[in-house]
Amino acid sequence: MNTVASSDPRIEKVRVTKDEIIAHLADGRVIRVPLAWSWRLSDATSAQRANFRLIGAGQGINWPEVDEDISVEGLLHGIPARRPRLGAVPARVRTRGVQAPPHRRVEPARKRAARG
Repeated sequence: MNTVASSDPRIEKVRVTKDEIIAHLADGRVIRVPLAWSWRLSDATSAQRANFRLIGAGQGINWPEVDEDISVEGLLHGIPARRPRLGAVPARVRTRGVQAPPHRRVEPARKRAARG
């Protein structure tokens, strides 16, 4: 009798500690990566890190509260997520949506007050 087993790595169980993400794969392997590899998870609260779900039949892990997805391939290849440079993040994100329309010039408050 032949059985066909998938050669694609699949996560069956995940545990997140204060220092690591520990993924147990269907083939018996266990992958441990530093939590610091994900700047979003490093910055998250322990409650946010605990709120995750497996996605794609074990192809990855999703943390909805911090908008983070990590694939099993990313874990296996050891590719940490890089924190974006401040200049690379759009201004509307850096200022949490507070941005003047592009056709208006924003002046400091003290100049506006002086003009009356």
